[in-house]
Amino acid sequence: MSVTLQTPIDYLKGVGPNRADLLRSELGIHTYQDLINLFPNRYLDRTTYYKINELQRNSSEVQVIGQIIAFKEIAQKRGKRLVATFQDDTGTMELVWFRGQKWIRDSLKLKTPYVIFGKVNLFNGVFSMPHPETESLSEHKQNLRSSMQAVYPSTEKLSNKGVTNRVMTKIMQRLFLETKGRFYETLSEGLISELKLLSKSEALFNIHFPKNQDLLARAEFRLKFEELFYVQVQLILKNLIHKSKIKGFPFETVGDYFNSFYNDHLPFNLTNAQKRVIKEIRQDLGSNAQMNRLLQGDVGSGKTIVAFMSMLMALDNGFQACLMAPTEILSVQHYQGLQEISKNLNISIKLLTGSSNTSQRRKIHEMLENGSLNLLIGTHALLEDKVKFKNLGLAIIDEQHRFGVAQRSKLWKKNTSPPHILVMTATPIPRTLAMSVYGDLDISVIDELPPGRQAIKTVHRYDSNRLKVMRFMRDEIEKGRQIYIVYPLIQESEHMDYKDLMDGYESVVREFPQPNYQISIVHGKMKPADKEFEMQRFVKGDTQIMVATTVIEVGVNVPNASVMIIESAERFGLAQLHQLRGRVGRGAEQSYCILMTSHKLSQDSKTRLETMTRTSDGFEIAEVDLRLRGPGDIMGTQQSGILNLKIADVVKDKDILQSARFYAKRILGSDPSLGQPEHKNILQTYRDLGKYKNIWNYIS
Repeated sequence: MSVTLQTPIDYLKGVGPNRADLLRSELGIHTYQDLINLFPNRYLDRTTYYKINELQRNSSEVQVIGQIIAFKEIAQKRGKRLVATFQDDTGTMELVWFRGQKWIRDSLKLKTPYVIFGKVNLFNGVFSMPHPETESLSEHKQNLRSSMQAVYPSTEKLSNKGVTNRVMTKIMQRLFLETKGRFYETLSEGLISELKLLSKSEALFNIHFPKNQDLLARAEFRLKFEELFYVQVQLILKNLIHKSKIKGFPFETVGDYFNSFYNDHLPFNLTNAQKRVIKEIRQDLGSNAQMNRLLQGDVGSGKTIVAFMSMLMALDNGFQACLMAPTEILSVQHYQGLQEISKNLNISIKLLTGSSNTSQRRKIHEMLENGSLNLLIGTHALLEDKVKFKNLGLAIIDEQHRFGVAQRSKLWKKNTSPPHILVMTATPIPRTLAMSVYGDLDISVIDELPPGRQAIKTVHRYDSNRLKVMRFMRDEIEKGRQIYIVYPLIQESEHMDYKDLMDGYESVVREFPQPNYQISIVHGKMKPADKEFEMQRFVKGDTQIMVATTVIEVGVNVPNASVMIIESAERFGLAQLHQLRGRVGRGAEQSYCILMTSHKLSQDSKTRLETMTRTSDGFEIAEVDLRLRGPGDIMGTQQSGILNLKIADVVKDKDILQSARFYAKRILGSDPSLGQPEHKNILQTYRDLGKYKNIWNYIS
């Protein structure tokens, strides 16, 4: 049978049906290709040997040369354990097996030199090694081709069934023997030569059986680069195909709506970052391709005005536009804000949410279809089949990570051709992650706050400083300011968190009694109408303090609120802390964020608090968050599929990622169809990607 990397693992000599089933169920290894992609977790130095009198308690894995001088079986509650006395010229220790005793007893010989390998325990003054790897000294010397031995991912079930690391190493050796270690080259000769990369075959051999540290490092670099390069090739090609195949409505003119607003009604001067982003959007809208752009901007950076001016471009070209937000509160806020800035422009704007009544809906549907409604703002109610536009040209999605892919794609079907799409987020996405997850979108960043905005002063205070914090709150209220106090609400400890919130509320009421002070409370157990009533009391200034759980994280705009107190701040993630801090600092007054914690803090909590007090740069905060939590956590399961990498890590290998993106862009810039002869390997691998889920390929 001819061997390819798609050959089922059952056919590899030394595996057999039982082991094949185990490898499939425990490690997801179905084919030779899956096995070659089982990259080691780490490497052990197998050239160092310990004497028994040099052993230390709880040391990492060690290897010792000696002889077994006796066996004994010891009864225990369930079955027996086998204990061997192992001796070298400095002392004795015990080797212990809790299962497989008969096979072990039959296969190991007394007074024969062995090399044992494993973790050491100390009990009653005697060192022991449970379930050691054992190898006769002569066999060990024969097998020792490299000073470094790969340690493969494993599970308890594999160990229990005798599939040890030594067995995995032998299976891997068998694979290299059967394939003769020759693997299809997946990169172009030009790329290999320019970057001085190992060939595919050399890299795979040295990742599993490194001859030395230098070759291991080069093998790792080659395989990481390749993996990230093909992630980028896929994303960039997706973008190129999108632009060439999906035609957009060309917005050819910038007309009266845009110009009169910009020249006569703009409430403040745009920042250079806002001007740059509007120019990028203008270029997209003027081309024949559908715009597919992600707009990133920190809280308060002025994304909404950019979104509105993009909508005016749609109106100038005879199209309608819509803006979809994830919550009713946020959509109402957008609606009110856009109504205010467009009052002199003779534009019709409506709001559609789950709360809109039947007569309102009927009127909106009618105006949309006859074209008299220019802008529609709303929640996912916009996606309903009944909502039909006469001519939708631009759809803006706010905080898009809260909408599923299926929901977003419904917007595409709201016109004969898909409308232009602008996706906005106030959750800064680290550059490395944006390159990996949103690499198929064009990305714009507003990285500049409007002038006159004062930086929010952020401090960390322990519970023991509470009296001083209360005094500070009184002073701010006397100046006419308002205050948020936020408590954590984590699903797993909801009952305790609710109690903490109510206890906190009662202590605030005691410190700030009526009638001098009015306090709002908002939490997830309240009815939506009650929640909205309390929110509105705070927005209007009827209450000075808002005690809440994280429900206020998105969508409340109270310029008069100048203090954000976050209780048990160590229990919040960095992104959450940053979003909460962004609720204040929206007016002209100096604002403050106070992070309250107990003295008992983990190292990660200390890092989060130190980051918050040191910087207000959302992108810097996002980078630290990525380092602490990892990419899957930040993006959520919805988008972590593309980050399911075999060997690369977008956090640790960000330099390799940037290099991979640079070369992918360069190659596709000059040869978008990958039709040139020197790119045949890249084209073949790209095609196989669609066929086989990941980038490792055939044997030549």
